[in-house]
Amino acid sequence: MNSSANSKTAMKAVGVVILMGSLAWASVPFYDWFCRTTGFGGVTKQAEQASDIVLDKTIKVRFDASVDRGMEWQFKPVEREMELRIGETGLAFYEAYNPSNRPIAGTASYNVAPYDAGAYFTKIACFCFERQVLQPGERVQMPVTFYVDPEIVSDRDAKFTKVITLSYTFYETDLDAESAALAEPQIFRFN
Repeated sequence: MNSSANSKTAMKAVGVVILMGSLAWASVPFYDWFCRTTGFGGVTKQAEQASDIVLDKTIKVRFDASVDRGMEWQFKPVEREMELRIGETGLAFYEAYNPSNRPIAGTASYNVAPYDAGAYFTKIACFCFERQVLQPGERVQMPVTFYVDPEIVSDRDAKFTKVITLSYTFYETDLDAESAALAEPQIFRFN
């Protein structure tokens, strides 16, 4: 082979590496966007306000909670289940408790089952959109405001859904500088 052929082969190889790297880098944000748009994988939609249509048909919503292995929080739904009309705004609370002797920050991920219902489960306000910090011994109740979009009754697969389960898992995250400073023992020196 001559040097021109070697140069072309090398340039093609570099191009393939750059293309594959770009696709790998873009896959996470693209997949997140895809799931939020379509509800694929049980990802919910977000809204600024409640539904203006409320149907006479009801649906049960169950609430589930867990923490990642090694996270010291206790986390549970206050109410395990509620029944509401499709389109009606629901308000549920989850309770988190930090029994440790240190501040712990956490971020929640969520999922909706069955997956077909994810595109129709719409959150208006949720604690999962922000990092939460609990001080030692602190117990809080965190609200989630939601509704089931009336369009669910028109979906050929989701319209048969009788029960939707909203699940949250809390993962420990790093403390910000202010919270970490509060965790430091204060030493006072007297001269």
